[in-house]
Amino acid sequence: MAAAAALTLATGCDTADPVADGPAPTGVSPSTSAPSASAEPSAPPSSTPTVTPSAKPKKLKSGAKGADVLALQNRLTELGYWNGKADSKFGGTTQQAVYALQKAAGIGRDGTVGPKTWKALEEGVRPKAKSTSGRVVEIDLKRQLLLLVDDGQITQIFNTSTGTNDYYEHEGQTYLADTPRGRFKVSRQIDGWRDAPLGLLWRPKYFNGGIAVHGAPSVPPYPASHGCARVSVSAMNWMWKNDALPIKTRVWVY
Repeated sequence: MAAAAALTLATGCDTADPVADGPAPTGVSPSTSAPSASAEPSAPPSSTPTVTPSAKPKKLKSGAKGADVLALQNRLTELGYWNGKADSKFGGTTQQAVYALQKAAGIGRDGTVGPKTWKALEEGVRPKAKSTSGRVVEIDLKRQLLLLVDDGQITQIFNTSTGTNDYYEHEGQTYLADTPRGRFKVSRQIDGWRDAPLGLLWRPKYFNGGIAVHGAPSVPPYPASHGCARVSVSAMNWMWKNDALPIKTRVWVY
């Protein structure tokens, strides 16, 4: 099995990520150049919500709409859980942020906002960074979180799905679907779909051979990839637009 692990490092999820289960976003053409958008650093999140839910907030899940959803979205943003623009609609982007909060709080990862999740919001639950200086992307394998950290301050928190640590077969070879721990740097990137032998990676930012942070239509709250760190397509678009992971950005996997 040692040989299998070695093959994984050489191959990476670039050739082993499962085929995307949705079409490419329209109006975007693959290229190897990065966009010219400048970074827009986030201010440290507040611990006091500017919008609060009703006195006895109901359980919220994907498809919900209204004031309680708006309160949820604003509170997630205040705490640093990226969920796009608040629009009072509980969609996939909000669900990704709820997954991330539930992971940080150590509660059930069902993407539904019940009493325990509301409590985590009220208490301002946030993960802690390990780095202390500069921009670092931290990938927490145990909690399946991807963190953007600036000088020790977490500015954005994302749900991620990394390697399953299961063995799999590809073209007669055995590989281990792991995301190796260590300290790396973003070394190359593709602005568009990477059509790899076993699947599609959206706007990948490679940091360890064929292993990358990339967008995917499916980002469950548990390890599901062949080694890469998946985030949602909308989250990956935000990272590119805001130049959040430029070449040479440090990436810590632990």
